[in-house]
Amino acid sequence: MSVDKSSSAEVLQKSGQEIQSSTDSQAELKRDLTWKDAFWFSSGVPALVLFSIGAIAATVGNISWLVWAVSISIGFLQAFTYAEIAGLYPNKAGGASVYGSMAWIKYSKLAAAMSMWCNWLAWTPVLALGTSLAAAYVFNSFFAGTAFTAWELTLLNLEWVRPGLTMRLNGVFILAVVLLFVINFIQNLGALKAARFQNILAIIALLPLILVGIIPLFTGGIQFDNLLPFAPLSGSWDMAGWTLLFGGMFLAAWSTYAFETAICYTGEFKDPKKDTFKAIISAGILCIVMFTLVPFSFQNALGLEGLLNPGVVSGEGVGSAMADMVGGGIIIGTIIILLLILALIMAVMTSLAGASRTLYQASVDGFFPKSFSGVNKNGAPSTAMWVGLVLNVFLLSLSDYTFVLAISNVNYLLFNFLNLNAGWIHRIDRANWSRPFKVPNWLLVTNVGFAFLNMALLGMGADIWGKGTLWAGLFSAALVIPFFVYRHYFIDKGEFAEGIHDGVEDSKEKKAGIWPYIALATGIVVILIAHNIAVY
Repeated sequence: MSVDKSSSAEVLQKSGQEIQSSTDSQAELKRDLTWKDAFWFSSGVPALVLFSIGAIAATVGNISWLVWAVSISIGFLQAFTYAEIAGLYPNKAGGASVYGSMAWIKYSKLAAAMSMWCNWLAWTPVLALGTSLAAAYVFNSFFAGTAFTAWELTLLNLEWVRPGLTMRLNGVFILAVVLLFVINFIQNLGALKAARFQNILAIIALLPLILVGIIPLFTGGIQFDNLLPFAPLSGSWDMAGWTLLFGGMFLAAWSTYAFETAICYTGEFKDPKKDTFKAIISAGILCIVMFTLVPFSFQNALGLEGLLNPGVVSGEGVGSAMADMVGGGIIIGTIIILLLILALIMAVMTSLAGASRTLYQASVDGFFPKSFSGVNKNGAPSTAMWVGLVLNVFLLSLSDYTFVLAISNVNYLLFNFLNLNAGWIHRIDRANWSRPFKVPNWLLVTNVGFAFLNMALLGMGADIWGKGTLWAGLFSAALVIPFFVYRHYFIDKGEFAEGIHDGVEDSKEKKAGIWPYIALATGIVVILIAHNIAVY
């Protein structure tokens, strides 16, 4: 038995106000949030559809809307596993990757570290991608053709990494950096104040997505010519067609699975026992509606020809296209663009809040450098925010944002694989721990199946977005090794803090036996097979 049932229940069922971390650093996070605050934080996730809706549509063709619908359905079911494992650790912030890493820590410390690293590396680029897209909307809509829009200074040629890739400075870079610092300032005011600000912003910023999803269907009806034939862009359901489908689902997962960020705030909830489940499920319902409705309406209005427009493909013209879909002339179009810019800013705020807490908790738990766990007087993980800010200033200088997004998603699917498997590992190793929410067995098993499906999407779909994307993404995931080795073996001498399991004494017995290792090996095999049979 991993822990006495009564002692576990006593620790895990305390009210949020009574729960204290076993480390002084973690205790500095303030418990003043409810599930509603976390819902509003995660309400920035639907805006992620703007990042890749054009690229996915231009890649897969008429099945684009199906890709989004299937992807968000998978993401919603996966969330139930995350809700269960989050309930095991009411003191921890940082999200599903942190809770999942506690399952892997007995079997592979590196896998546990990679869980958190991959989640952070998947989430933090939203800062660069969101602010750059918002800046592009500003320039394309209000300063098109001006000298400032056309100005660019190349700093470094990176053709050896990817054809056409450079480091450069331009107007979009400058405006995006300004937006980053403003958002960072707001988040450093503390989670509660940032949530209150985002409550207001969310109501305003979600409006254009709702309008884009509904108005064209009423004004133009269902345009079957724009939805059919029901086939991939290659024209048939051969292996090349399936590769396109998997490539689309690979990229869509980065957006549709992302509402799991709602449980990044478990360690800041007033009542984590109740708030954790409510937060992630309410966020999931919102995303089911938005990620199904908006892509369908987008394709229904534009058709394949419109989806292949260069501005839509790059993403920079998506805002203008959506404004045209709603109609109403220049004034209404301008309002829609401004609201879409707010939606992107909201997505960046969601990312900064979630990613910084993952980095913070990983530092507190002994996986990353101690300096990353700094918290300011407002209870915000300020040092982790600055680390993300510095990385994203670099990412903003890169000329190919789709490449950045694709590499980011390699890490995101790796994180999902590890954490969906963490569900059953926790069930075996910590069977007697109190669970405020418990996933039905059939759904737990289904989500394990989705874990391996995600590896198939990774192996087959990553290189749709450029040759070498898969290996570049795996390399970026491996960068965790020096950080972890330095912290754990050189600083902490190979030992984790006693309170790493929320102060509950945990047995070192590996009740799951060799099965976690088999799962890891099988995941690798699935990636290799899927990559080998893909047709690009």
